Amino acid sequence: MGNTFGKILRLTTFGESHGVALGGILDGCPAGIAIAEEDIQTELDMRKPGTSRASTTRKEPDRIRLLSGVFEGMTTGTPLAFIIMNEDSRSRDYGPLRDLFRPGHADWGYFCKYNGIRDYRGGGRSSGRETVSRVAAGAIAKKILAHCCDARILAACIELGGIAVPEEAIDLGGALERPYFAASDAIVPKWDEAVARARSAADTLGGIVRIVAQNVPPGLGEPVFDKLDATIAHGLMSVGAVKGIEFGSGFAGAATGGSVNNDPIFPGSHGFRSAGGIPAPDFGSNNAGGILGGISSGQEIVIRVAVKPIASIPREQHTIDKNGHPASVLVGGRHDLSAIPRIVPVLTAMTALAIADALLLQKRMDICQ
Repeated sequence: MGNTFGKILRLTTFGESHGVALGGILDGCPAGIAIAEEDIQTELDMRKPGTSRASTTRKEPDRIRLLSGVFEGMTTGTPLAFIIMNEDSRSRDYGPLRDLFRPGHADWGYFCKYNGIRDYRGGGRSSGRETVSRVAAGAIAKKILAHCCDARILAACIELGGIAVPEEAIDLGGALERPYFAASDAIVPKWDEAVARARSAADTLGGIVRIVAQNVPPGLGEPVFDKLDATIAHGLMSVGAVKGIEFGSGFAGAATGGSVNNDPIFPGSHGFRSAGGIPAPDFGSNNAGGILGGISSGQEIVIRVAVKPIASIPREQHTIDKNGHPASVLVGGRHDLSAIPRIVPVLTAMTALAIADALLLQKRMDICQ
């Protein structure tokens, strides 16, 4: 029913925006991975409101509780179950929306799919609130990657409201310490002004996030339908606000020739990492974004993700009611002005889950090692 992601490392999530709780079961995690609730909480705290001027005023403590799969600080190899209680939901704000479809939201789609039955309180299962379970599971996936291959995932916002960080100024390493998880200190005042303008105009903003996965070993990815980039894209596109993804040179590469877009390969100089004792090569560029033929090359995996503006805006909009009659809607409640920056830990979580699953799938090949 579309609530599970992964082949070996399988995450199934549950819960609605204004239900009692959200949570998930992560199956397939190897035994012996050190994990504590505090490790997961660190990731959840980056996602909750209050991390930027574009955030909602809701109070979401998002306290994680591990229910199974961990004993004496180590994963046991059995299913990891966790739960996060909903608090400060204020469902009454959504009463006027019971019979209306909000433009830009999933209301109409859910109405059609589930035969007229939908949870109108904050969008129910389609709410961005659902992503809290992804972040929790992603924290565990990051632990798996760090344990198995010292891989890590960096991410930052590189554009907000059409105002981009210059390419030469991008610094992903310090992003988590900056407002908006920005890729540059200098861009923050400009984004503050953009947020203020959007708020005064009763509008919202979209943005672009860059993700870089480092130290990913070569050989990950399952031809032909489960290519690594296809699996990562699946995970990222499953996040509600995401409307576009590109790897490496992406769309810009389509305007060049192979002589420009191909990445030259040179003899390697940094040890033996590949099958058969072949030295991992050096590449002259990374237009492929670290993935060749759907399989990791050993280079950094570079991704850019387009995030649409938040659909809940405090201005009257045209719509219809559940009987098909014309109506207008004014969305109240407490909403983010932009999915930036709270979506950044969600996107890193899905990237980590996809790569960790590919890593565990690849381990099946190691029968002689």
